[in-house]
Amino acid sequence: MKWWQKILANAIIFISLAGLFDGFYVGSIWVALGASVMLGFLNLFVKPFLFFLSLPITILTFGLFSVVINAIMLNLTSFFIGSGFAFASFGTSLLVAICMSLINAVLNTPRVE
Repeated sequence: MKWWQKILANAIIFISLAGLFDGFYVGSIWVALGASVMLGFLNLFVKPFLFFLSLPITILTFGLFSVVINAIMLNLTSFFIGSGFAFASFGTSLLVAICMSLINAVLNTPRVE
């Protein structure tokens, strides 16, 4: 998938998950697109640093701590975007991170032709 397709897919995922979970708020499609772009930049620049710092605990938990890192990235996105993109609690951002990881795994599966 190309970069802009991932951005659009994440924006659609944000809007659909905001309708699914009560503790997750997305103000509009434009906020979802902005949050998707911000998440892309944070994943590019901040996530590798966080992953490196948390490598020992990630190894101890057999990689499950990466879901917590994804939730932290969503909370950072919420911090930078502002009031139009918000989580009620860290548990909600953890659930959204799990759902986003599953959906993106399905979307990024190579297709057999």
